[in-house]
Amino acid sequence: MAISADLGEKLEAVVNDLVANGRYNSKSEVLREGVRLVQEREARLREVYAAIDRGLADADAGRVRPASEVFAEIRAQARSGLHETDE
Repeated sequence: MAISADLGEKLEAVVNDLVANGRYNSKSEVLREGVRLVQEREARLREVYAAIDRGLADADAGRVRPASEVFAEIRAQARSGLHETDE
């Protein structure tokens, strides 16, 4: 199924440059790659939203740790990582 899209001058120029420079063989290839990247981003966003929902559910159920404890753990991991790079 063919799709006609008005990209506007700036995006049309980007697409044309990508094809002219040989990065892609056609405008369709550029647009397919763009749609694929949007699909990947949407999938990652769904994962983030699911993780947020799990975190909120944990908080609602009382499965939480004090922030001071979490930050202390992060600081300890950061210090440990800094020392590993010094070796």
